[in-house]
Parts: sequence; C-alpha cells; structure tokens
Amino acid sequence: MIDKKLLDILACPICKGPLLYKKDQQELICRPDRLAFAIQDDIPVMLEDEARTLSSEEVDVLYQK
Repeated sequence: MIDKKLLDILACPICKGPLLYKKDQQELICRPDRLAFAIQDDIPVMLEDEARTLSSEEVDVLYQK
C-alpha cells in the first residue's frame, strides 16, 4: 500500500495540481490533464509518457463525485 505521507506531497508532473488516489485501480488521477499514473510495487510511475489517457466516460464519472 502506498504511504499516506507520499500521497500528500505528490502532484501531477505536468500541471502540478493535486492527484486523486484510486486504490482499487492502483492509479493516481489528474483530472485537468485527464491522465492516470500507474502505481507499480507501491511506487508511483510519474512519467507523462507512461501515463494512461482517461476516456470521456472515466472523466465524467470523476466529475460526478
């Protein structure tokens, strides 16, 4: 499990904004950039080239919460 202190200091490497932790998917989500950064072996992979682009449906669900 990723450390709570680490989550508190992490920011999107592109826009420097806050990230949403999706524990069940092991991803950190940047809503404005529509990107999901994977967490592998409890280590966030914060590289733009490695990020997954969110679909329109995924973004819609995020903004409903």
